[in-house]
Amino acid sequence: MRSIAIKIPEELLEESSRFAEHLRLSRAAYIRMAIRLMNRKTDAKLRAERLAEVSHRVREESMRVNAEFAAIEHGPDA
Repeated sequence: MRSIAIKIPEELLEESSRFAEHLRLSRAAYIRMAIRLMNRKTDAKLRAERLAEVSHRVREESMRVNAEFAAIEHGPDA
């Protein structure tokens, strides 16, 4: 496992230590868990943004296809 050095405000360090102790974790384990959680949230947000973008791009084509089906269903023979 690789290591990093970070500078964080004293109050954030104390808060992290307090919560880690409450969960019976080392501070390093607590921080790793926090990073994993943030990574998952960020990944989900990026996925949702990509889905919205793709959905927006295909919306016009979907509307055109829906209009064609509506014309067939409600055409002169209906």
